[in-house]
Amino acid sequence: MHRLWRRDVPLSERLGEASPAGVALASPPTVASAGPNISWLPEAPLVTPEQPIFLMTVAAQAVSGFFVWTALLITCHQIYMHLRFYSSPNEQRHIVRILFIVPIYAFDSWLSLLFFTNDQYYVYFDTVRDCYEAFVIYNFLSLCYEYLGGESAIMAEIRGKPIESSCIYGTCCLWSKAYSIGFLRFCKQATLQFCVVKPLMAMVTVILQAFGKYRDGDFNVASGYLYVTIIYNISVSLSLYALFLFYFATRALLSPYSPMLKFLMVKSVIFLSFWQGMVLAILEKCGTIPQISSAEVSVGEGTVAAGYQNFIICIEMFFAALALRHAFTYKVYMDKRLDPQGRCAPMKSISSSLKETMNPGDMVQDAIHNFSPAYQQYTQQSTLEQGVPAPPVSRNHSATVARDNEKTLLLSSDDEF
Repeated sequence: MHRLWRRDVPLSERLGEASPAGVALASPPTVASAGPNISWLPEAPLVTPEQPIFLMTVAAQAVSGFFVWTALLITCHQIYMHLRFYSSPNEQRHIVRILFIVPIYAFDSWLSLLFFTNDQYYVYFDTVRDCYEAFVIYNFLSLCYEYLGGESAIMAEIRGKPIESSCIYGTCCLWSKAYSIGFLRFCKQATLQFCVVKPLMAMVTVILQAFGKYRDGDFNVASGYLYVTIIYNISVSLSLYALFLFYFATRALLSPYSPMLKFLMVKSVIFLSFWQGMVLAILEKCGTIPQISSAEVSVGEGTVAAGYQNFIICIEMFFAALALRHAFTYKVYMDKRLDPQGRCAPMKSISSSLKETMNPGDMVQDAIHNFSPAYQQYTQQSTLEQGVPAPPVSRNHSATVARDNEKTLLLSSDDEF
């Protein structure tokens, strides 16, 4: 009777072993279900290694690898050019961080495909990707701040102006409010909270995965996937809303910097990948995504769905690299030389710039400033102190260059939001 109900045993074999020859089969007795009734959900089809799905083939790895390595070459060259003409560190620091999303997303997804048959390995690979996407959202908002000259310059332009009420733009609940330092503080706090929630949820996912309590696409209340998805959805929506509010308030000031193109690129790379995963999880529940089961390989339908998402991301990163190359071009910085003689930065300076770019110390200081009660009514204003001699830019160049030291002043503000 046990083999009679097994889905992986052919019907003819089940009938041959479960009933005597020439005896009609009786209807099986009704047995009360021990668990919840989910009969309306179709079972995932089974696939054997003799009939592998596309993700298990060499063609899938070759196609995804071609797009990934092409995207890496395009983006790494762009990052190198930004570091070579690293003439506006406050802006280019954030640009380089944003550009690194292509190598991290592409290579991480490709690694997940290479280890596709190792069930659940992708969860550990995707943890790095998930943590970095929160870092990118923060840096995009910080880049917009730098374009406009910082908090003090932004407040000088928008302070006291009424917030336009619009249901289309999501500001209908702010109809009686005016722009203030509290508004800027909310935008920064909403993006910074995602930088905390996302890595935290990634660590929780790894822990739940180690104890067998996490599986992609499993919306069971006893599984951690449901709760992680809900928390992540709320956090990412709040972060996106804050970005949109800031753009809505400063779109006229940001117009010379083509903010819409940059905003759409960052939004599409991060948020489309999330919604792709949600759609694939729904398809998995509908029984569209197959599972792989055999004596040698056992891959659940959740892993197969994640594999399809990783393959799609590998393709998308190629087009993202092309679009980001246009959105964050290095050509606007080419005429600003570090060397008075017009020479480019040497390789040692490029490596130092890269090290400075990936230092998250500015994000930590910004978090302290925006969440500490002592600074809630203060705006930051950056000043430059000139005349500090810098080391020679090359061994053969004995002249020194005056390097600007950035200082931050706190200006009192009595505004509330």
